[in-house]
Amino acid sequence: MSKAALLLIDMQNDFVLEGKPLQVKGARSIIPNIRHVLDQFRSAGLPVFHVVRIHRSDGSDVEIMRKELFQKSPFAVEGTSGAAVIHELAPLECEYLLPKIRMSAFIGTGLDLTLRTLAVDTIVVAGIQTPNCIRTTVFDAMAYNYHTFLATDATAAQNDEIHQNNVRDMANIGVQIIRSTDIASCLKR
Repeated sequence: MSKAALLLIDMQNDFVLEGKPLQVKGARSIIPNIRHVLDQFRSAGLPVFHVVRIHRSDGSDVEIMRKELFQKSPFAVEGTSGAAVIHELAPLECEYLLPKIRMSAFIGTGLDLTLRTLAVDTIVVAGIQTPNCIRTTVFDAMAYNYHTFLATDATAAQNDEIHQNNVRDMANIGVQIIRSTDIASCLKR
């Protein structure tokens, strides 16, 4: 019997709120769809992982291509309000808060071990940013042999063209593309 987990990627103040350094333009519009998916997982008593980017205040753990940006305008700094999950999706005490310092939720974290310990073999991914953190997490999930679903209307990028191109690419490697209203099919595998 399959067991699913939800990975909510980077739904943090610094990436969602207006005027923040790395605001993803499509982020606010997907919150209701993410909320629907989140409520389905909570109702089913299934694991929820709030995957968040967290950096040291000195920026020593920031990727090389973002160092200059971080020096000008630090983002997702540990302990700041910018690094917190947006209030609309705030984690419950029983849910997992998984910090990461790279795009993929699997790199340098204990995610794979925790999922396997929980007997999870299916993941649903939602959040932002489709060409970066969503895509790398999904590719790694497939490489680790998880049944992987992308809730396409609960993920977003800077614009719809970028989003749709990346969704097509993920579909081509075998990711199951669903809508938030179809989430029940993932929970009954």
